[in-house]
Amino acid sequence: MDNQLLKKREEVAYFMRRLYEQKLTTTSGGNVSLRVDDKVLITPSQTDKGRIKDEEIAIFNIDGKNLTPHLKSSMETGMHLSIYKKRRDVKAIVHAHPVFATSFAISKKEIKTNLSGEARAIIGVPVKAPYALMGTKELADIVAEASLKGNVILMENHGVLTAGETLLQAYDRLEVLEAAAKITFITEMLGERKELSEERLKEIDDLFS
Repeated sequence: MDNQLLKKREEVAYFMRRLYEQKLTTTSGGNVSLRVDDKVLITPSQTDKGRIKDEEIAIFNIDGKNLTPHLKSSMETGMHLSIYKKRRDVKAIVHAHPVFATSFAISKKEIKTNLSGEARAIIGVPVKAPYALMGTKELADIVAEASLKGNVILMENHGVLTAGETLLQAYDRLEVLEAAAKITFITEMLGERKELSEERLKEIDDLFS
């Protein structure tokens, strides 16, 4: 295995551990992947996500062949591969089950990203993907189609997925999404919240376009 893949495996493992340490997913939940040329590195199933090691990161080719057959593939590998095929610009994907953002994915209420400049700039308006059974081709197709509309996806009755050009960008989007979900929930309880005007939102959009 070349040095580039070894380093990238280390990066994937690091961000998976970070997700767990920040309580953005559970021991068995979520997955992280990174595309390197025609290969995809992804966290496997049935692994303690809080203690995952570099050598436990599975490697697939873009057509779905497991190049590390001694490692158990993630049940959501198909979903990651489907997005990479639909979106050539996407190089990294983070899928997790953060409590607040997932609660909004389950409810009919929306995460308000018009309450802070950070949320608007980094995640825009999240896309909702209809429910399908985890690990199925149906779910993979639905989420891949949703990814054409945005990089931040709320998976109905399941969790969230973020995509980016780097793992740091995809992770940041998930972290900001969870923060925006918390802010939405808390300000709903406090009442009389102030949303940014359309003019202010356009300023932010123009600044980061």
